[in-house]
Amino acid sequence: MQEHHQEMSNMSREDIERGVKSRGNSNNRNGYSSTPTYLIEDAEAHYWTSWLVPMFVVANVVVFIVVMYINNCPKYLHTRLEGKCVARFLGRFSFEPLKDNPLFGPSSATLERLGALEWTKVVHKHQGWRLISCIWLHAGIIHLLANMLSLVFIGIRLEQQFGFVRIGIVYLLSGFGGSVLSSLFIRNSISVGASGALFGLLGAMLSELITNWSIYINRAAALLTLLVITAINLAIGILPHVDNFAHIGGFLSGFLLGFVLLPRSQYGSQGRRNLPSGVSFKYKFKAYQYALWLVSVALLIVGFTVALVMLFKGKNGNDHCHWCHYLSCVPTSRWKCNENSL
Repeated sequence: MQEHHQEMSNMSREDIERGVKSRGNSNNRNGYSSTPTYLIEDAEAHYWTSWLVPMFVVANVVVFIVVMYINNCPKYLHTRLEGKCVARFLGRFSFEPLKDNPLFGPSSATLERLGALEWTKVVHKHQGWRLISCIWLHAGIIHLLANMLSLVFIGIRLEQQFGFVRIGIVYLLSGFGGSVLSSLFIRNSISVGASGALFGLLGAMLSELITNWSIYINRAAALLTLLVITAINLAIGILPHVDNFAHIGGFLSGFLLGFVLLPRSQYGSQGRRNLPSGVSFKYKFKAYQYALWLVSVALLIVGFTVALVMLFKGKNGNDHCHWCHYLSCVPTSRWKCNENSL
């Protein structure tokens, strides 16, 4: 969300938001709806106990509490032109005036000081760590709850199927990818939130279904459901005050990482069923899985390299893609797109 939050999209309990706050305006990064259920034909599939995703949730909550402690609205309220702290009975944990932050959270200055993504600091002050630190910050308690509910519904199932190492890598690299793309196209904003990482998990779900196509049943229905969910949530990003670049960057990163990290070895359900009883068989990867793996690794390396070189050279993505700002906001007769939101 951008520096002063003006509006919040109403979404389902599983919606994602990546907050982007602009100096004087607000952007919400909103995302993911519900996830479809797949039935895997391999009854012997191994399931892990999910502990990393719950730890991510705890870490985000703890960070938010620390941020609110440092924010200390009653002490610094005199720096605001108007408004009163919300929920003043919470003392130094009370929220900023709703006119400044309608999501019940800290001030923009506090978020920026503690690691929010800001183009000038990343490029000119060499604070590249903000590309990661912003993933752990949230613009308000509403923002935090929406993201953590999304993470629980999406992440736990994936971690149970693929383990904490692979899902942790997808989550962190997707968040990083979302931050990089957002920085390339948005310069006059600070950005916080985990929507890039969460959209990455959504992208990984889609590529995982594609690369492991033969071991699933109800494949077409599952694919259609995921495509509809993806289209709806990305479409939300073209509304005003919603930054869609983190969504897109995270989704693309997670989609490619799914082909690299989440393929399952498979024999082929039809061949396995036709084997005589008692005959052993070996699982193996298929040729198309190897092809998708190689292409995805190449695209990830090239994509991250080019994007990071452009970012740290100070290149503006809008100069190389004059229509890309429409991916984040489409002006209509009812609203105008804020130039700080792009």
